Amino acid sequence: MADLEIILSCMNLKDDIIARSNIRSDTVIINQCGQEEYYQYKYGDKRIRIFSVRQKGLTKSRNLAISKATGDICLLCDDDEYFFEGYENGILNAYGEVENADVIAFKTANIPEKFKGKIKRLSRFDIMKISSWQISFRRENIIRSGVRFDENMGAGTGNGAEEEFKFLSDCLDAGLKIYYYPFEIADVKQSESTWFRGYNKEFFVNRGVTTRYIMGMIPAFFYGLYYAFFKRKQFENEITAVKAFKYICTGIKENRLKRNNKK
Repeated sequence: MADLEIILSCMNLKDDIIARSNIRSDTVIINQCGQEEYYQYKYGDKRIRIFSVRQKGLTKSRNLAISKATGDICLLCDDDEYFFEGYENGILNAYGEVENADVIAFKTANIPEKFKGKIKRLSRFDIMKISSWQISFRRENIIRSGVRFDENMGAGTGNGAEEEFKFLSDCLDAGLKIYYYPFEIADVKQSESTWFRGYNKEFFVNRGVTTRYIMGMIPAFFYGLYYAFFKRKQFENEITAVKAFKYICTGIKENRLKRNNKK
């Protein structure tokens, strides 16, 4: 039978995050704290490994966790999650049911149901609706594919977020199959972000930069149009849709994260 391992990224770990998060599976913790140290212990019959490191950056942390993981199935975890009882068996059963899945995104309590409560193979458009804490994957398939989190993106880079969208896009490009499975695994408190400072100019410029990097110029333009006008209720108290779109276009034109001169 396959086994599950959680990969958790945090900064300056100070409490018993395993008990606080109700974790009941093997776990790799990358603790970005300015020093190098390794500690391992047992929590019940589960193995907890903590790698304290000097390096900073969320995507670097997740890539390091992937390299240290040993589980058949890995689940991304934030440091403000609380897992529901039975999550481990539910995740493993999902992979047993959807045998050709390389990546499965699960339901979390804080995100409204977006796929009508059904198992669904996800398209490039669908993966835009997935958050990082929903993502699990078959470790060997990810390792074999060479897909990793893009270290030019994510908290700590100054380029905004959307690193999970890039990761899932790269999975699709590598021929991996991504599914959504409507099993609720956890609640996420979504405490104060390390990078989000409101819907300001920087937010929208970075969105333009990252979407062009991931999608290319023309798709990014149309996505920016969609985001600015159809998602405006999220930010209309802070900025107008017209101004938001203008800033997204600034980021698209800037093309700060151009890759191999192809975009």
